[in-house]
Amino acid sequence: MTDRKQFKLPDVGEGLTEAEIVKWHVQPGDQVEVNQTIVEIETAKAIVELPCPFEGVVAELMVTEGDTVDVGVPIISVDVATEGEEPPSAAVATPVSEPPAQPAALQQDMVPRVEEPGMVAPDKPKRQPVLVGYGVKPGATKRRPRKSEHTPADTSAAAPAATAAPTAPPQPVREEPASHPQPVDKRTLAKPPVRKMAKDLGVDLTTLIGSGPRGSITREDVQAALTAAPTEAAPAAATAAAPGVREERIPVKGVRKATATAMVGSAFTAPHVTEFVQVDVTRTMETVRRLRDLPEFAEVKVSPLLLAAKAVLTALRRNPGANASWAEGDSGAEIVVKNYVNLGIAAATPRGLLVPNLKEAQDLSLPELAKALNALIETARAGKASPADLSGGTFTITNIGVFGIDTGTPIITPGEAAILAFGQIRDMPWVYEGELAIRKVSTLALSFDHRIIDGELGSRVLRDIGDMLEDPMRMLAWS
Repeated sequence: MTDRKQFKLPDVGEGLTEAEIVKWHVQPGDQVEVNQTIVEIETAKAIVELPCPFEGVVAELMVTEGDTVDVGVPIISVDVATEGEEPPSAAVATPVSEPPAQPAALQQDMVPRVEEPGMVAPDKPKRQPVLVGYGVKPGATKRRPRKSEHTPADTSAAAPAATAAPTAPPQPVREEPASHPQPVDKRTLAKPPVRKMAKDLGVDLTTLIGSGPRGSITREDVQAALTAAPTEAAPAAATAAAPGVREERIPVKGVRKATATAMVGSAFTAPHVTEFVQVDVTRTMETVRRLRDLPEFAEVKVSPLLLAAKAVLTALRRNPGANASWAEGDSGAEIVVKNYVNLGIAAATPRGLLVPNLKEAQDLSLPELAKALNALIETARAGKASPADLSGGTFTITNIGVFGIDTGTPIITPGEAAILAFGQIRDMPWVYEGELAIRKVSTLALSFDHRIIDGELGSRVLRDIGDMLEDPMRMLAWS
């Protein structure tokens, strides 16, 4: 006998309400195993691979690629073999790495009606195995009940309920970005409007460190966690229009939807000021060529962006007020100065512009910074950047020069105080040592939040960065 089970779209992060079906890895009639990747979905943060909670034969794909599906909606049905009165969950094979037994209270929620003595054979554990990449979050029901909870009579929801949210194995409860300490208070403090905003945008409140009173989460904290690109993303590449078609409509969803929301929020919340400076980067280009010949950089790509990133880190150490955020709390507004730098780097990916960030970048040596930049950008372009990589940034660099652009007025990444646009490097006539010469010249643009950074501080930061790119020796003197 077989029992048809439905797998409902799980909440792969607190606050997720919907996701787009990107690619199915199985088709009706295929044999599937537990933890086998069956589908890729796209959230506002990342591409996520979902594992199958059942072992059996695919009966039906209930949604098609390109569809946007709400959490809790069935997406696939699987015919699962049954043996006697064995519960659906007992038919699931034990994963390669099985966690310790869950407490009885959790088992009761996870596996309906299993309490029948004498049914457990040595190779058939009584508890519900946890899918790779998923697990039960202790205390999750204290925060927000999920749609799949408290419905033990619905056997079709049993497996999705056990895969409600991705975590590491049960301990620790949730993976946090490496740059942030765990909050002392395990409760997530946030006002209802902030919680609704986080839910609408798909931001996991428990991964944030609040900048409000008593560590509460503010609107700015939520905006800072979005995977927003610092510049406007180009429209999605459209296929060639059929003859006679004058217009084409492209749905706004996924990363593009989150980017649009974040950019509107940033543009109309933070008063933007942008300053520009042209710099002679001939010595920077010479330094890049010399670094490429050093054994410490033999296996990494060395580009002018590396020295621009190092210059930003040095400038922020000299001017810490520019590495900050604005926070609204019950006691009034505050400026939160960060004593660490999570350096965001805009990366062009097939999903649009993403801004992964290097955690604690101020502690990296130049070779370590080069390797970290390469790894971060490659991960983002491959679509493998995690939500932790895409949230928690404190300062962003957008390298618009790679697109042949001289300069622009970038929009500040929400929750940050400033963003630097690094323009293309090109040969230009320049007065050098009193004579006209052809030099390598680039234009830098710094947009900053005028509530946090006044004109003097913004000018000083931009001038410091420009001076270090004109003469990289200053990085040594100022480090």
